[in-house]
Amino acid sequence: MKQLLLSLLALWAVALTATERPNILLLTVDDMSCDSVGVYGCKLPGTTPHMDRLAAQSLRFAHAHTTVGNCMPCRNVMFSGLHSHNNKIEGFYQVKNPGWPHLVDLMKAGGYFTGIRGKVSHSSPYQPYAWDANLDTLPDGTKAHLKDVQSYGTATTAGIAQAKAAKKPFCLVVNISDPHKPFWKGPNDPHKPSRIYTADEVPIPGFLFDDPQVREELALYYTSVRRADDAVGAVLKALETSGEADNTVVMFMSDHGMPLPFAKTQLYHHSTHSPWIVRWPGVTKAGAIDKRHMVSAVDMLPTLLDIAGAKHPKRLDGRSFLPLIKGQKRKGWGHVIKEYNENSGASRDPMRAIQSKKYLYIFNPWSNGERVFATATTGTVTYHRMAALAKSDPRLAKRLALYKYRVQEELYDVASDPDCLNNLIESSEHQAALGRLRRQLERWMVRTNDPLLETFRRRDDAEFRESVVQTQEREAMARKAKRRKKK
Repeated sequence: MKQLLLSLLALWAVALTATERPNILLLTVDDMSCDSVGVYGCKLPGTTPHMDRLAAQSLRFAHAHTTVGNCMPCRNVMFSGLHSHNNKIEGFYQVKNPGWPHLVDLMKAGGYFTGIRGKVSHSSPYQPYAWDANLDTLPDGTKAHLKDVQSYGTATTAGIAQAKAAKKPFCLVVNISDPHKPFWKGPNDPHKPSRIYTADEVPIPGFLFDDPQVREELALYYTSVRRADDAVGAVLKALETSGEADNTVVMFMSDHGMPLPFAKTQLYHHSTHSPWIVRWPGVTKAGAIDKRHMVSAVDMLPTLLDIAGAKHPKRLDGRSFLPLIKGQKRKGWGHVIKEYNENSGASRDPMRAIQSKKYLYIFNPWSNGERVFATATTGTVTYHRMAALAKSDPRLAKRLALYKYRVQEELYDVASDPDCLNNLIESSEHQAALGRLRRQLERWMVRTNDPLLETFRRRDDAEFRESVVQTQEREAMARKAKRRKKK
């Protein structure tokens, strides 16, 4: 029945002319903080000239967020329009039959030619052959290197050419690897960026600390940001050369923040705040900034479907922000929900969060004062330096303890404290805001059938919280063991 429905939708879509259905180019970078982009307030000059140029031609959202600060769960939210506990991809694993249609299925049913470059294995179910073109393989038959700038332009050119040959509009998803680790490796790295930054010129994020070793790692990060921007330039140049730019919606974003402590694998402001840019010739206004509405990664799929004129699946947690792209004002876009469950090693540390333009509230049921949070950034130079200095620096010792153990609840005034340094959970002045955020989060948990709802309602019951988290940990470890056995 599902296949019959998809076939009927495809026949309906083909009846439309290509001009009625714009091409779609979804362009992402990996592990890049929003404030690493020039137009989003980067304190280091020249990091992102191509992203800045795109923004100058486009609408950009000032308050856009992804749902979680790690790659695979976030991207499956983008491709499903469902939060992680509903799309079943809560960590780094594949689900054979997740029970929801993927972006590629819906776009193909809508008459689009589909192609993907990068992050193919992060899309569940793992279906590299579901796409009309897996652009990781270049036209000459070679496997494209993740850090090869020009290969992204080559892949884009190939995808557009194949769509033209098929006489279909295209939906291309181009996922640039930088600035995800490994960072630029230095003079012997053949994939040289157009600009190299030094340790003495990089800004120090407020959630980190100034130290020579931290500066060296940040210099490699920002140099990799520049290489990501080079790749963005190569993709956009390929689009221009194809002659399809005027009939193509370009949507650009980062999947989450920088791969350093208190950013990646977290739900803090800088973990999820994303540079979100939309260029739609004839629809968006050049240089426009939406400072009113908050949009989320879970809203991406329904928005793309509306742009394409494609049908929505029966179930979506997200909602289309096409009216916002067209410059309309809407109520009810004043906060986003964020959700974390487990890391790439299957360590289970569930969190839920709600963020408005003013506040961020985080619920950490896993935190019991002893359990250590398993995060992707413990392997960084910056983390090891923090751990070493914490032995003699009380301020860093306090930061390290928060990094490792967290607390059950956190509340931050992100309007004045975007680095999330001052937890206001006990502040009498903020109890009214705290109560409001808790109620909003609970309503969302009810609406989305969140399995942590009862845990949230009984958040003061430490024994109950611990039993839930231990159960989830056992399930995650059993799933990991099963995957190993299959391999």
